[in-house]
Order: sequence, then structure tokens, then C-alpha cells
Amino acid sequence: MNKVLIKSLVIFTVAGLLSLIIYILISQIPQPPSKDVKKARIALSKAFKSKAHTYSKELYKDAKANYDSAMANWGKQNKRFIYFRKYDKVAKFAKASLRSSQKAIETSKSNSKGYQTKLKDKVASLEKLIGDINAYFDRYPLPRELRSSISKGKMLYEEGLIEYKNGQLITANTKLNQADDLLSSVYDKAYSDLEQYLRSFPIWKKWTEIAIKESKENQSYSIVVDKLSRKCFVYFNGSKKYEFDVELGRNWVGDKLRMGDKATPEGKYKIISKFSGTKYNNALLLDYPNEEDKKRFNKEKARGTIPSYAKIGGGIEIHGSGGKGVDWTEGCIALEDSEMDLIFRLATIGTPVTIVGSTKNLNQIFSR
Repeated sequence: MNKVLIKSLVIFTVAGLLSLIIYILISQIPQPPSKDVKKARIALSKAFKSKAHTYSKELYKDAKANYDSAMANWGKQNKRFIYFRKYDKVAKFAKASLRSSQKAIETSKSNSKGYQTKLKDKVASLEKLIGDINAYFDRYPLPRELRSSISKGKMLYEEGLIEYKNGQLITANTKLNQADDLLSSVYDKAYSDLEQYLRSFPIWKKWTEIAIKESKENQSYSIVVDKLSRKCFVYFNGSKKYEFDVELGRNWVGDKLRMGDKATPEGKYKIISKFSGTKYNNALLLDYPNEEDKKRFNKEKARGTIPSYAKIGGGIEIHGSGGKGVDWTEGCIALEDSEMDLIFRLATIGTPVTIVGSTKNLNQIFSR
């Protein structure tokens, strides 16, 4: 009986020590100053909206430089071993950015002069906003109500611009403010959706790097499809040889879940068949669904996120008949026939095809 008691005490003691050690190790991990950076980012955004980049250029420039330095240092520290990270400079730059942004906002308000000037800035701001929406979300599958808001916002902007040029400043201000409210709301929602989608970027980056590396090691061709940029990259011996525009399934944001969802899948595939004279001319059949797709499909079905009667589908190809300028396929990847002919000649059975949401991260995408 004593031996059993002693053994139990030893096990309990060891377990307690292990828990304590784990707690100490976790508590020693340096934590990034996320709140400071968030405050700096929000303040910088407010400074921009208050036209600080126009009315308080030096303070705004200083705020942005400090924020960029904070992000650069954060990224630098994240590359170090977790216990060796030091975020003191990140916090220092973030706080400096916050102070400069707040001062820039105050200065901007006091320096802005005249209704005419404000309207001129409003027009310029809306031009940029509309340009950003066109550049980043023109072919992004937004809900119908957001597309409707974009159309209405653009119409109000045009009407307000006419009123502004005709000297009807009060009416122009009303219409331009309405346009700003609509378009800013759309942009924020679209940005948030894209930000959520790009959380998978680290995985996509790894897939792309593996595809290029294997192309170099095997001195062979490898195809990488970037859905967000609508690009097809052809690598040989680790170097990019060709770059083509592509068109995708109408529901291309996110991975393909089941048959009929009109989504283009994401993953590491290979060519299993080559066909000529099809409905879409030359075509390369991919091995979708692969084992990873099947596992995910069964998992989602068990969760109830897709109907129990759903089928996983198949027949995903890279094919011709592209060049329409819109996403129209049932989930395949379409190229112009002349470009498809080239890929068809280069590709062989077994050629790897990597399909990712994006080959660029959020900052790279929004660096227009």
C-alpha cells in the first residue's frame, strides 16, 4: 500500500513540475505589441481620412514612416527564434506613429481652408477610392448588393462632380458625401473579405516554393496558377518562362467544396490526361479530386457544411476558349487558345500544377 501511495505521489509531483515548466516556458514567450500597432494603424487611417497627407504633410509622413518601421521591425523579429524576439522597437515606432497621427489630425483640421478646397479634396479622394475598387475588386466575386452599391456610388460621384464644376457646392457636397459613404462601406467590406481569404497565404506560399524548387531539382516544367491575379506561370528548371492570363470558375474565392459550386480548387495537382478537339479545344485534365480533396470533402460533409447528398465532382481542366475577360467556367482554368496550345505542347502526363489563392500577401497586393 505504501509503495502505491509513493508511486502516486511521484507521478503527481512530476506532472505538477511538467505543468509548471510548460507554464513558465509559455509565459516567457515575448508578445508583440499588437494593441499599440492597431492603435497606430487606426490613427494613421483617421489621419488620411482627415486629409492630413494634404494639410499636414510632414506630420503625416512622419506617422507613416514610423508605422512602416514598426511593421518592418515586427516582420524582422518574427523571423527570429521565438524566445529571442524583441518587440521594444516595434512598440516605440508604433507609439511614435500614433502621436504623429494625432497631431497630424489636429493640424490638418486647423489648416484646411475653405469649402472649395474641401470639395476638391473630396473629389480627389473619391477618384482614388473608385480607382482602388476597380483595381482590386473589379473581378472579385462580391455579393449583388455590394455591386449595386458600387454602381450607385459611382453614379452619385458623377452627379456630384457635375454639380461641383457648375459651382453648386452644397448640392455637390451632399452627393459626394453620399458616394463616399457607399463606396467606403463597400471597400471596407470587400477588404475584410479578402483579408480573411488571404489567411491561407502562408500555405500557398509554401506550395509555390515547393513547385519552383522541384522544377529546378528535376529540370522540368511546373505550372502555378494564381487565382487572385488571374495568372498562370510556367516554370522550367526553377525559372519562370511564361506568364498567361486565365479565367476561372465564377465562384473562385475559396477552395472547391463540391460538385456544382462553380469554384476553382486550390492544391497541388498533376496532369493525368491530355485531350485535343474538345468543347474548349486543347485540354489538360487534373487529378482533382486528390486524396486531400477527398479528406476535406468527407470532413465538411460530416460537419454538415455541405449537403449529405452532395458529390465531390471532378473533370477539372486547364483548357482553351479563354480570353472573355470574365470568370465563366464551372471551376476549370481557361486560357486563350494560342497560349493554351503552347502549354499543351510543353506539358506531359505527370506535370505538376499548383493552384493557389494568391502568390502575393496582403501588403503586396495593396501596393498599387
